[in-house]
Amino acid sequence: MNSFQKIWCRTFQTVMKLATPLLPWREPEILEFENGTRGLGAFAKGKGYAKIFVVTGPNVYKKGLADELLKGFEENGVSYALFNRVVNNPTIDNIEEAFALYKAEGCDAIVALGGGSPMDLAKVVGARAAKPGKPVKKMKGLLKIMKRIPDLYAIPTTAGSGSETTIAAVVSDSKTHEKYAINDLSLIPRYAILDPRLTAALPPQTTATTGMDALTHAVEAYIGRSNTKKTKECAEKAVKLIFDNLETAYRHGDDLTARANMQKASYFAGVAFTRAYVGYVHALAHALGGFYGTPHGLANSVLLPVVLEFYGESAHKPLARLADITGVCKDGDDDAAKAAKFIARIKEMNFDMDIPATIDGIRPEDIPEMAKRAAAEGNPLYPVPRLMGADELEKIYGLIV
Repeated sequence: MNSFQKIWCRTFQTVMKLATPLLPWREPEILEFENGTRGLGAFAKGKGYAKIFVVTGPNVYKKGLADELLKGFEENGVSYALFNRVVNNPTIDNIEEAFALYKAEGCDAIVALGGGSPMDLAKVVGARAAKPGKPVKKMKGLLKIMKRIPDLYAIPTTAGSGSETTIAAVVSDSKTHEKYAINDLSLIPRYAILDPRLTAALPPQTTATTGMDALTHAVEAYIGRSNTKKTKECAEKAVKLIFDNLETAYRHGDDLTARANMQKASYFAGVAFTRAYVGYVHALAHALGGFYGTPHGLANSVLLPVVLEFYGESAHKPLARLADITGVCKDGDDDAAKAAKFIARIKEMNFDMDIPATIDGIRPEDIPEMAKRAAAEGNPLYPVPRLMGADELEKIYGLIV
């Protein structure tokens, strides 16, 4: 990346940092019901919706995680339409299939039950409902919707994506193998329901990679250059909760205290990165998802320590603070040593949870194009501690092959 490109990126990021406080930021209202998701039925009845569009994935549905939610609707006479065909890394075709059902059924509110994929799809269906004349491709980037979407209820069944708090929806184009984010304040869910019981049946590997996904959100937000006092506080809380609880949740899936703490961590990390943004870990992971369908949590898990090492000295100070907060360093260590120990602990967590250090199936001939797309996503938007061009991002891919 040449000097002119770097100046342009930093100027763009400075303008964004100055402008974002003027935007109407909000957080979802957290709903808690004694009977879990079943309690949403009575709440929704009071809202008087014509019909609720329930979005989930086939695995979540087959495991019965939607049963209580749907029973609550039926008991309270709340009409709903069910779309349970969300694919991993939802494509434009998948979104349009869901939107067609939303329109045909006359829905006016949305409930997303699942991980990041159902929530991403639900957000874009809401955006299509708000802007029916605007195709998904035209929503790519920042603030392309700017209109209230139907009420969106987010019910996470993983503790990682943080999608229940964020402005972002990630979309895959099956024709171009491109994966990109749609970012708009209107996509922040109106309500979030956190129920750790919904995560208790997660396979250990999914618990591990979604948890490391949340860690990636918190760390990338924290080391970036667009933090606020609140995003720093939320990121610190998230990192500490993850270091203290993720491996317990991984080994003891029925530990609801650890599960609840991981849901809190995911929420805090979501609040942090939706305002402070992410970095090159996400840009690189999105390209992997677009080309190969690599699960986002797995890609982030593998890439996080590698990218942090590539940032070098530019990230030492904030990583050292996180090392202090999590207790992985010793008195007398300088910032470089603290940062190195923090990164080493991430690698150790990955190893202990059987997360690989490489991604299978990456074709060397694809790397230049993936790096180009990652650079286009990251620059100038992501306020990373050190700017990198496609040539350096290629080198990072080379380390995980």
